[in-house]
Amino acid sequence: MPTDSPSTDAVVTSPGKKPKVQRSPGMAVLIFLRDVLVILAIAIVVSFLVKTFLIRSFYIPSASMENTLMGNPNQNIADKVIVNELVPDIIPVTHGDVIVFKDPGGWLPARPPVSTSPVQQGVDWVLSLFGLASPDNDGHLIKRVIGLAGDTVVCCTPTGQLTVNGIPLIEPYIKLPEGVTRASEVDFTVTVPAQSLWVMGDNRYNSLDSRFNIDKPGQGFVTVKDVVGRAFVVSWPIQHWKWLSNYPETFALVPEPEALTTETNTTPTVAPRN
Repeated sequence: MPTDSPSTDAVVTSPGKKPKVQRSPGMAVLIFLRDVLVILAIAIVVSFLVKTFLIRSFYIPSASMENTLMGNPNQNIADKVIVNELVPDIIPVTHGDVIVFKDPGGWLPARPPVSTSPVQQGVDWVLSLFGLASPDNDGHLIKRVIGLAGDTVVCCTPTGQLTVNGIPLIEPYIKLPEGVTRASEVDFTVTVPAQSLWVMGDNRYNSLDSRFNIDKPGQGFVTVKDVVGRAFVVSWPIQHWKWLSNYPETFALVPEPEALTTETNTTPTVAPRN
């Protein structure tokens, strides 16, 4: 007997449309896993490219850059910085840059690994998924660039300022002991060799920087090839988050240096003050 109700096993379609195919649960799981694997593969490739060519993070436990960067080497804690690895290969190093560089040789004493809180470890783990975490920062230092190749850097003027190519620097970023106005506790005169840098810590009276490594093979200079990159932001802890400036106004009046020649004396002279 005919009825108006469609059969329960009939396939209802609209004119011109294909019937909807119902996937089995097993097929849906396989498709989901395939998509996850594709996403992971893309993430791994992107993270590799980012870490290799763009940015990288560092913990460097040192008080030498206070108050720009906070660190306590006795407790193995430090601010985390993000470093632009396009410097110096694509973007040149400039005056005032805060750079991370490999130990030129003998600058660093042996030190234990940095201890981190569970929260920091969690952040590092997440960053590591994208290639941004640096598991081991031993063998790296962080300082500010004061002299570029050809520059003559001298300490100090009668008012206690550094000069670069004869121009006194006003350095708002440095930390000095209470009552002290001199930018360095030692007098020095250096002319920076080609492809090299003269670097100093912002915590001037607590920084084993170029001034105190002239007896090493590199005579206190850092070669450009040893530069890992320029630190541009403090990313951890959150309350310390900030952009890192290279203070262009400090170096705005510094003239270009005279061209280096084979007769240019680049041997640094450093003398403690009496």
